[in-house]
Amino acid sequence: MNDWPQGWSGGDRGDRYGRGSAGAQPESARVMRQVRRGPAAPPQPPGVPPQGGHAGGHGQGDFTNAQLSGYDSGYSTGQVYGGGPGGGPGGGSGGGAGGARAARPAPDWRRRIKWTAITVTTVLVVTAVGTYFWADSKLNREVDLSKVIDRPEGGDGTNYLIVGSDSREGMSAEEKKKLHTGSAEGKRTDSMMILHVGDNGDTLISLPRDSDVEIPTFVGSESGKTYKGTGKHTKLNAAYAMDGPELLVRTVEFNTGLRIDHYVEIGFAGFANIVDAVGGVEIDIPKGGMKDTRSGADFEEGKQTLNGEEALAFVRTRYALARSDLDRTKNQQKFLAALAHQVATPSTVLNPFKFYPTMGAGLDSLIVDEDMSLWDLGSMFFAMKGVNGGDGTSMNMPISGSAGSNLVWDKAKVKQLVQQLNNDEKVTVSGD
Repeated sequence: MNDWPQGWSGGDRGDRYGRGSAGAQPESARVMRQVRRGPAAPPQPPGVPPQGGHAGGHGQGDFTNAQLSGYDSGYSTGQVYGGGPGGGPGGGSGGGAGGARAARPAPDWRRRIKWTAITVTTVLVVTAVGTYFWADSKLNREVDLSKVIDRPEGGDGTNYLIVGSDSREGMSAEEKKKLHTGSAEGKRTDSMMILHVGDNGDTLISLPRDSDVEIPTFVGSESGKTYKGTGKHTKLNAAYAMDGPELLVRTVEFNTGLRIDHYVEIGFAGFANIVDAVGGVEIDIPKGGMKDTRSGADFEEGKQTLNGEEALAFVRTRYALARSDLDRTKNQQKFLAALAHQVATPSTVLNPFKFYPTMGAGLDSLIVDEDMSLWDLGSMFFAMKGVNGGDGTSMNMPISGSAGSNLVWDKAKVKQLVQQLNNDEKVTVSGD
């Protein structure tokens, strides 16, 4: 009885692999294109059992190497599915176009670090250079110190005359009302300081606006005419009102004997803008608080953060103070210390969204001499920060008494002070 499906016969099946056979030997391996055939096994001498077999006979299900010479699974060599000796499709261990995919090379960290450092350095240099030219272009170099006549000899170190003016230029009526500045025409000096920067310590000297001085012979900054001195004494801030920065420098040099190397001025609005740009400045209001309707000051005692409007009121207050102008200069120095500290904090310097507005507000507001460079301005700022932080000397010009409402300088102390500054010596003179 034939158990195969109808139409299937031995003859139809032939000797093809997988169709069965009546013989004792297995069918030859079916050709499989995906299997690579190995070399045929060498013939075995008579009496020698085949590899993997026994000396005795074998049954129908025992295959010899010779009988399977046409079939190699490739599992022992990794040559499955056409794999070469190295396991790759093309028969190589990663070589050749058809070889196994090459292992990813380890990253070259030295090269990456090198190029990262070059990129970062380039960005920093470009940013620094760009910032320098941007800042330099914003400086208002309007004061020509070459117009100042009969100047004293220069000494060691650098002397800056720093002026806070009551200029209302560019302010709207609303801003004048808000800042309690009034609407007076022209400009006067609300504060004046000499900053000496030297190798033996920096010194900041406040010049009271009511200081008793003589206006010397001078050449008009605009007219070019020579105006002879009369020997008459007046308040120091009158010099600025008469002929601006050049005459103020001339008057300070004439009455002290100290040469002024650089001039820096800031007006009301500019001062308030700088304070607002840094987010306000913390100040400690003395016991009893401070109230002055003329400046707009109205502060309770204790620590508090002042915005631009409040800061301007604080540094301008004089009528609420016991010694008026002398106490005001101390408050001005106190506030400058706090402002310099705030500007130099990492939260300002390292934050471009605060640093550039602060620098822009400051540079837009400053009026300097024609020879002032950014390096000079930076040196001045850090010297002020150091002095007000306790690394130098901060004082008022020594006062010996008064003449009417004018404050008279102590001539002996002023002479000694100027000599020490010119020689860049440590200042031992004290001022009230």
